[in-house]
Amino acid sequence: MSLPTRPLGRTKIPVTTIGFGAVPIGDLYDRLDEATAIGAAVAALEAGINLLDTSPLYGHGLSEARCGSALRQVGRANVKREDVVLCTKVGRWMNPRGDRGNGSGYLGGLPHQANLDYSYDGTLRSVEQSLLRLGTDRIDILLIHDVDVWTHGKDAIEQRFSEAMNGAYKALDRLRADGTVKAIGVGINEADMCVRFANAGDFDTMLLAGRYSLLEQPAIDEFLPLALKKGIGVMLGGVFNSGILASGPIAGAKYNYGPAPAEILAKVGRIEAVCQSHGVPLATAALQFALGHPAVASVVLGAANAEEVARNLKGMSVVIPPGLWSDLKAESLLGADVPVPE
Repeated sequence: MSLPTRPLGRTKIPVTTIGFGAVPIGDLYDRLDEATAIGAAVAALEAGINLLDTSPLYGHGLSEARCGSALRQVGRANVKREDVVLCTKVGRWMNPRGDRGNGSGYLGGLPHQANLDYSYDGTLRSVEQSLLRLGTDRIDILLIHDVDVWTHGKDAIEQRFSEAMNGAYKALDRLRADGTVKAIGVGINEADMCVRFANAGDFDTMLLAGRYSLLEQPAIDEFLPLALKKGIGVMLGGVFNSGILASGPIAGAKYNYGPAPAEILAKVGRIEAVCQSHGVPLATAALQFALGHPAVASVVLGAANAEEVARNLKGMSVVIPPGLWSDLKAESLLGADVPVPE
């Protein structure tokens, strides 16, 4: 299948407008059997998705190991390694003999201890471990992971930012200069931190989770215009805001990793009503909306099995009438100047 691609900012690396997010196959919400988990990544690659996003954190290395298995499986068929844009992250390395603790919230995963480390040497160690787990000789995109208040808290964020810029960034810059990696960036949960990094270093791309969606668009004020100005290719995660834009305002709906408050349930209900009036599922509108901003190259969606991959791809193929977007703006559910898909 031929899927549309967009250049990843100034790198011009062509990435499919939908990417495969490998968080679920790190056993985040369920302990997946190997065939199901690897099959999700294989299904994405065989369907034409070329962006594969993972991290050492996801299942403490399990997600990377499964992505590596998927790459080898499709490599024996018709998907070549050079056709895949492989993205992983730095900021943690794994100690196979350390105490795993709570596994960073992952239900399953490998019995390895995650060690937070944004130092120069720690970054190189993380990259080496990733190459071994993935079973490949190169990684296309490397991102500094989770340098945000959400992860570290207000008291520690300045120290972590300094560590990342003085350590991880310098290591990634060297790897980019010697051709080991094609693009470097950050993968974080906050638009304000994207701005800080964009102004502090020479970054090619950024993966922002949850801050630009059909429900809310805080990234539109400063980060996305800055990304356009600097040629930073933006990948978006969390476009369903932890689930509520996929499930709708049902009982138990999740927003930002927790129960959705009443005002969020109400707003999503209004958005869903507009979508229903045009015969468009809420999740489909949420997915396609995220691609409406010109700075966005790809939307990275997680999937735990091949069926979820197929569902995500189906959402990309639905034709959405322009009137849906104009009605959302008329109802003040989107700002008048918010870009929408054409």
